[in-house]
Parts: sequence; structure tokens; C-alpha cells
Amino acid sequence: MLSAVFEPQSAVAPHPDIAHLAPLLGTWRGSGHGEYPTIEAFDYHEEIRFGHVGRPFLTYRQRTRHAGDGRSLHAETGYLRSAGPDRVELILAHPTGVTEICEGSVKVTDDGLQLDLDSTHIGVSTSAKLVTALGRSLVLTDDTIDYTLRMAAVGQPTRHHLAASLRRTG
Repeated sequence: MLSAVFEPQSAVAPHPDIAHLAPLLGTWRGSGHGEYPTIEAFDYHEEIRFGHVGRPFLTYRQRTRHAGDGRSLHAETGYLRSAGPDRVELILAHPTGVTEICEGSVKVTDDGLQLDLDSTHIGVSTSAKLVTALGRSLVLTDDTIDYTLRMAAVGQPTRHHLAASLRRTG
């Protein structure tokens, strides 16, 4: 079964280099709000899955749907890598023709984690909208992830774009 290769099983122990990121493992669902000067504000539903295959990274898959009509809005696929005990790298591909490498800090707290990331490299295909910077802040507290995303795109400076709150499922 091919899906077993791509969908990590929880029976595999996380690699020691990412043990501090293990609280992220699982499926998270919730809702958020998006805004940007060049678009109409919108509400959305989101699912994020963090998995692992026993290697020194977490797998990451994200999908959003419009809260009003359920249409697909966005997706991201990639990896969260440890770059040391207090540093992480997020490597993502977007179906909009954008690739993203973000790096930043991870702080282990008594009840979760805090990640603060900023892009170090953004790639755009010829047909993609011009994105020049991305930044993410994620706070995991118990069974809730709250995050914000900042973006500089289509001639706008870096500014708030998304905020969501997700709860662990299962």
C-alpha cells in the first residue's frame, strides 16, 4: 500500500533530533480569517497534519476551504526540520507556484511550543503572483495551535495576512 510510505505511522519513534517537536504530531483542524489589501477578507476552515517517518524532520500537509461555500482555497506541503535545539527550518511548496524556506526559533514551554519563522528564500514560477517574504508565528498550547502568517506580495510590504486557531483531532 503506497499511502503507508507517504503517511507516517505513529508506531515509528521520532528521530532524537526532532523529539522536542513531537507535540506537533497529529491532525489539527480549526478556522481562521484572512485579509490583505489586494483581496476581500475571508473566513476559512483548515486542516494541518504533522507526521514523521523516523528521520530528522516532520512531514507537513495543510489544506484550507472557504468557510462560506466550502471551495478549496490553498494547500501547502513540506517539511519541518530541526536546525538545533532552538532553531527550525520550514520547507514548503505551494500549488500557486511558490516555494518557501523559512527559518527561525523554537521555544519549548511548560505546556507546548512557540515557533517564530521568517523566510530566507522564496521561489516563484513564471506564472505565480510575486511573493517576496513570508513569516509565521505558531504557538502550541496543550491541544491548540494558534498561528499568524505575514506576507509581502504583489507590491505590498510585509503585513498580516492570516490568523487561525486549530484543535488536535483524534
